[in-house]
Amino acid sequence: QVQLVESGGGLVQAGGSLRLSCAASRSIFSINAMGWYRQAPGKQRELVASITSGGSIIYVDSVTGRFTISRDNAKNTMYLQMNNLKPEDTAVYYCNVPRGGLDYRRDYWGQGTQVTVSS
Repeated sequence: QVQLVESGGGLVQAGGSLRLSCAASRSIFSINAMGWYRQAPGKQRELVASITSGGSIIYVDSVTGRFTISRDNAKNTMYLQMNNLKPEDTAVYYCNVPRGGLDYRRDYWGQGTQVTVSS
């Protein structure tokens, strides 16, 4: 099992930057895949970015070139650097370990961190 705790959200003006952190309660070295999701009011939760233990990365088209996902195995932490933020990035951001990333029977979620981008 693993507990995930997000931090780093807040209120920022359009064009600004934030760095989200996802701290895991155990070593992430053996976690095959991790990702960031977001959910805006009235919308479905969507995958923002994911990273594998081998370093393979994918981004949703809307954040490509602005967001960077990374993981630091030594610190048991995953990050999401968000630059040139837009009002449409406003959402609750969640850290995720998908089913099969650690346990084939289930996935894991953090509690979420609010990101608000003002125009």
